[in-house]
Amino acid sequence: PAAAAAAAAAVDADQAQIETFLDGLKYDDKGLVVAIAQDVDTGAILMQGFADRTAVRTTLTARKATFFSRSRQQQWTKGETSGNFISVKSVHIDCDRDSLVYLGIPDGPTCHTGAHTCYYSQVDGEKGAAFVAGGGFSGQEEAMTTLYELEATIKSRRTEVIVEGAKPSWTRRLLDNPTLLCEKVREEAGELCETLEKGEGAEAAASEMADVLYHSMVLLNLHGVGMEDVLAVLRNRFGTSGVDEKAARPPKKQKE
Repeated sequence: PAAAAAAAAAVDADQAQIETFLDGLKYDDKGLVVAIAQDVDTGAILMQGFADRTAVRTTLTARKATFFSRSRQQQWTKGETSGNFISVKSVHIDCDRDSLVYLGIPDGPTCHTGAHTCYYSQVDGEKGAAFVAGGGFSGQEEAMTTLYELEATIKSRRTEVIVEGAKPSWTRRLLDNPTLLCEKVREEAGELCETLEKGEGAEAAASEMADVLYHSMVLLNLHGVGMEDVLAVLRNRFGTSGVDEKAARPPKKQKE
């Protein structure tokens, strides 16, 4: 009974703290704050909506991205119709206390069009929507950060058509020659270590790490593994001792 009472008191204290936090938000004249959902692993901005006090409270307690629909005038949890929920890992507030970011894991496409994010149209650039009628990316494209733009480029090289007599790109050569690829991954990793061993400096280390990352991502493409998968593994290791994590791994298969 004493333990149950202590647990209940802790829950009450948490709820009271949440209400205090909600009191401190700067709502607009309609009682709303901006709520932005962001992929915790890729960094992609998934969508932007609005949230009232109840929606923010639900997000914090149920851990699902929840908003307030201005058109329907009611609370809604992303995925309640499509099944594509956004499981919230953490919530962040801006310095003015009128905007929130929900960092989470999307169960599927966020946009009603079927795109991964709602931000799939580029505005600037030669073919951007601001310069060409009907311009901008469409479909599954999204606003990519450097890492994911590189990943997309590697993916496109795998399916590019090579004109007879033309030299394939370096990426395509690596994709077509796993032996050469593995040699380059090992070579670049060794050169990265040399930047420390030989005191070559930060600029050389960054350059060699870029080479390691690029060649490793080409290798991952052949495995069908995306950077999102790698980052999810790293995220799941947070809070776990590196020694314990390594000891818990299943033994590697022995070569026959």
